[in-house]
Amino acid sequence: MADTAHDDVKTLSFEAALEQLEQIVAKLESGKAPLAESIAIYERGEALKAHCETLLKTAEARIEKITLNREGKATGTEPLDAN
Repeated sequence: MADTAHDDVKTLSFEAALEQLEQIVAKLESGKAPLAESIAIYERGEALKAHCETLLKTAEARIEKITLNREGKATGTEPLDAN
């Protein structure tokens, strides 16, 4: 699959990409698409999946947990998954 064939995927919001991905899955599961079309939409689905994963990772990196002291007052933030 050429990356340039699915450049428009990079401009989609998470919700729009997920909606398109769900439509592709439904069409592939129905078995009604001809082979050539199935291959093309599967490739688009792969691009949409990768885009959604990138957007999720970016969102996760921005989430922070508020830290509290013993009195329950906010003292700062730390990464959500800090170990």
